[in-house]
Amino acid sequence: MRIIAGCAIASVAAGAAGKTLIVRRAGADAPETIVADEILAAAGRAPSLDGLALDAAGVASDPAAGIIVNDFLRTTNRRVYAAGDVCSPLRFTHMADAMARIVVRNALFFGRARLSALAIPACVYTDPELAHVGLPAAAAQARRTEIHTLIQPLSGVDRAVLDGRAEGFVKIHLARRGGRILGATIVAPHAGEMISELTLAIARRVPLGALAEVIHPYPTVAEAFRKLADQYNRARLTPRIRRMLARWFAWRR
Repeated sequence: MRIIAGCAIASVAAGAAGKTLIVRRAGADAPETIVADEILAAAGRAPSLDGLALDAAGVASDPAAGIIVNDFLRTTNRRVYAAGDVCSPLRFTHMADAMARIVVRNALFFGRARLSALAIPACVYTDPELAHVGLPAAAAQARRTEIHTLIQPLSGVDRAVLDGRAEGFVKIHLARRGGRILGATIVAPHAGEMISELTLAIARRVPLGALAEVIHPYPTVAEAFRKLADQYNRARLTPRIRRMLARWFAWRR
């Protein structure tokens, strides 16, 4: 993979040799020609607000962010709620579904469900897939949370080795006190399928050590979670506890 940053696309053309882009790099004297099999235009999306007459309803909006809502998904008109891509910071289908459930509870059943309380997983469907949920390390540190990071390479997971797909890892960020999972990243062939177990752990504040007690079928790639939990539990054995255990086992022998 080659990443070219700080450039502008001058032109795009298709010919017998392939698809061609002419780009101009910042500070470069001459343009550069790139030939590719396919070109993916990922320009992002903007909320479609035309024709909604939001001003007439007293609903504030922003051209980029969309309809303005609070943490309960209520708009600036207290009788109007919004959900989905038109007001979401993360424009995923599963995010829109989760927001709609919040609106139903809050608008119809006097609920107090908060958007900020959701643990929202994200997945990039490359090969291998890249999935993430919770806080990245930098965000956790910005909140002045002392974190501990554990990594389990797939090269140490039997199923991944058997499948010949051991080129990934599972990374988990923990609160140093208590072992609560703050965030997790998975790079694996089916990372999008695996991330739900860690999403549940974050949403229900299940500490990583508890995953050591979950029996995962063998061999599966999800065994990486148990290995990480075992890593965490072993790390909790301080020198003093190790000495006490050594004396205990010596006495029991």
